[in-house]
Amino acid sequence: MSKFYEQPLPIRTYDIDFAGIVSNIVFIRWLEDLRLALLDQAYPLIRALAEDVAPILLATRISYRRPVTIADRLVGRIRVTGLSRVRWRLAAEFTVAGVVHAEAEQQGLFMRLSTRRPIAIPEPIRRWHGE
Repeated sequence: MSKFYEQPLPIRTYDIDFAGIVSNIVFIRWLEDLRLALLDQAYPLIRALAEDVAPILLATRISYRRPVTIADRLVGRIRVTGLSRVRWRLAAEFTVAGVVHAEAEQQGLFMRLSTRRPIAIPEPIRRWHGE
């Protein structure tokens, strides 16, 4: 799926440091929000957990390009960039007025909770992704 899922991301007073800049760690929380919202499109987390399945994050890489302040209207965008038999890759970006302020990549897999073993990408996600 090359299309981005996007949503506005509210910036709270507790997200900023003493200089009025959004803390880098906040982007990790926003990535979680975006990833779960993207997952909801095909395989909501509550359904996955009921089916003994959980998404597992293996790696996150973020490049911070420009600072984000509390006055900015931030938009987060995320998309699937790759699905193998077991692993998934996502790309995300954080923009203000169309200008990229940060970019991120994440990799992960799905795990059977009862066995703690990796499983194939769930069928609803493969169908949604067009495979």
